[in-house]
Amino acid sequence: MEAPRVIAGVARIVRDVGIAEELAQDALVAALEQWPEQGVPDNPGAWLMTIAKRRAIDLVRRRERYTDKLAEMGRDLASAPPHRDEPADPDDIDDDLLRLVFTACHPVLSAEARVALTLRLLGGLTTGEIARAVLAPEPTVAQRIVRAKRTLAAKAVAFEVPYGPDREARVGSVLEVIYLIFNEGYAATAGDDWLRPGLCEDALRLARVLAGLMPKESEVHGLAALLELQASRAAARTGPSGEPVLLKDQSRARWNQMLVRRGYAALARAQATASGRSLGPYALQAAIAACHAHAHTYEETDWRQIAALYGLLAARAPSPVVELNRAVAVSMAEGPAAGLALVDALAAEPALRGYHLLPSVRGDLLARLGRAADARAEFERAASLTRNGRERALLLARAAGC
Repeated sequence: MEAPRVIAGVARIVRDVGIAEELAQDALVAALEQWPEQGVPDNPGAWLMTIAKRRAIDLVRRRERYTDKLAEMGRDLASAPPHRDEPADPDDIDDDLLRLVFTACHPVLSAEARVALTLRLLGGLTTGEIARAVLAPEPTVAQRIVRAKRTLAAKAVAFEVPYGPDREARVGSVLEVIYLIFNEGYAATAGDDWLRPGLCEDALRLARVLAGLMPKESEVHGLAALLELQASRAAARTGPSGEPVLLKDQSRARWNQMLVRRGYAALARAQATASGRSLGPYALQAAIAACHAHAHTYEETDWRQIAALYGLLAARAPSPVVELNRAVAVSMAEGPAAGLALVDALAAEPALRGYHLLPSVRGDLLARLGRAADARAEFERAASLTRNGRERALLLARAAGC
């Protein structure tokens, strides 16, 4: 949980994300060695940060081949106060995690590398989790991460929040990274937990900070609105034992109305700052989430409006996953047969090969059509593809129910 913050804090000082990650790992090893004997400190995060900074000093002293600049950096590190004073520049954001996102999203990296590296450093995701999040082979993602670290070091990329045109050029990748981090927390790809609240909280906080940093950017507000509205459902998405609860079975009384109101307000800002232009992909997804929030019950949901919004989203940002979601909305608005036709048209999509939600959606549609045996087979296939234990149990239960 503390690793991304330690990496970000050290990266601000050593200006190398690869070295910062190594130092954070050294600090975690030290904790594993010392805490069982000495006890967990009152402030584990501060302890880890202190150890990482000390390791940075040791690293500089050991490597005589480092440049004079790096040696000077090490001397500064030894005398640096634990907390930096507030910056004088009102346009500056004193947030190491946000700096880390912008650094990992530098234009010297490919879009794919930016996403993979930031999910690794900030989100703390494993290579396998990132691969599933971005629908790419695991070896490919591993290569992207290694090359990205080398490129940032070779280009001496500054650890900073950029300004002006450079900020505009990077904001798209930053939004994508924050979105993917939130999604991993909202529905974990692997493990025994359906939710990873820490990731959702980090992504939501970064989205809010970014909205304050770029108040005239419609899509920044759109992403903030989307995450606020999605996060509002978190308490209702799991049962007493941590099992997943589907949208139609959720108690809407447990939806966080404060977050819903924040989402509505952010969506209004996204619409106001669009200035006559069509809404971007994040604002459109926020509008879809707002449709769900407006409905007092699942049965009152305006599925025709949601299907129409997905149609706009598919035109603005086409992807197989968007089409899969549109098929679900169409099935609710026009019937399961209409949705099944759209899902079957996606069967040959390479990006969805091995994507467990494709057979999961197909199983649901087949069950609604009364084709129980076919639905059972699809749910079992979906269960075999997911790596999340909670989701697998849910899918197997749905298969048994057929």
